[in-house]
Order: sequence, then C-alpha cells, then structure tokens
Amino acid sequence: MRLIRNLLALIVLAIGALWALQGIGLVGGSFMTGQSQWLYIGIVTMVVGLAGLAWANR
Repeated sequence: MRLIRNLLALIVLAIGALWALQGIGLVGGSFMTGQSQWLYIGIVTMVVGLAGLAWANR
C-alpha cells in the first residue's frame, strides 16, 4: 500500500511540474503553453504531491 501511495504522489508531483513548465513556456505543444495561470496551478499541484509523499512516508 505504501508503494502505491508513493507512486500516486510522484505522479501528481510530475504532473504539477509539467504544468508549471508549460505555464512558463519551457514545454510547448499545448493550450497551456505560456499561460501564467498554469504556472500557479502547477506549483499548487506540486505542493500537493510533496505533501502526499510526506504523508506516504510517515
């Protein structure tokens, strides 16, 4: 069960990082590219992923 929680948290963290990178324009090919709101959404998602990792490993 711990492995599954870690994997889910890492997936959320990776998605958040992707969204943040698209928000600042480093990753292209999407409607999110260059839209600053996706930077903020990505940062919040990464924080949720980090919190999930902390929770899974406590």
